[in-house]
Amino acid sequence: MSKNTFSGAVLILGACAVLALVATAGASAPQNSNMNANGGMNHGSMKMTADQKFAMEAAMGGLAEVEMGKVAASKGASDEVRQFGQRMVDDHSKANEELTRVVSSKGMTPPAALDAKHQAAVQKLSGLSGEKFDKEYVKMMVDDHKKDVGEFQKEASGGKDADIKAFASSTLPTLQEHLQMIQRINDKMMMRKSGNLKSTNANANM
Repeated sequence: MSKNTFSGAVLILGACAVLALVATAGASAPQNSNMNANGGMNHGSMKMTADQKFAMEAAMGGLAEVEMGKVAASKGASDEVRQFGQRMVDDHSKANEELTRVVSSKGMTPPAALDAKHQAAVQKLSGLSGEKFDKEYVKMMVDDHKKDVGEFQKEASGGKDADIKAFASSTLPTLQEHLQMIQRINDKMMMRKSGNLKSTNANANM
């Protein structure tokens, strides 16, 4: 065999070996259907379950209740509103801590700050004062707690994750109590407003 023929054979064998290694690596590499062509996660792999979605929304809502409660506790025009605001800080801070433990144990990261929507609501409240503040805060709390009670009832009765479902069940009575409290405050505000209107009308007719 000539020198040139021998060198060519060596090159061919080397190329075959490289191709074999590449093929073997490709066959043995794990196939991740959740990865896209750019190496990122497909959106489908990031989809949360209904329980996880509930937990994340509850965590964000809890943060908002605490922040708005702080504003109400310091800016409320009436004792009732200030006291209710402090109650929101106390109760929702406790619930947030419990929910954080639950979701963290499942590898989830709860929100650490308000999103744009809830931050805007806090800023709106912060810009009000006196009776205007009380009226807006009470309206927000009535609407929020009606929504929260419905969502927590749904999770408590139909949740699939035992831990998140248990959190919803244990927190629901507190939310129901909050709703009753804020509805009473709202009713009193409406009665006072109605009374003032009657007085104004009586004075106008004299």
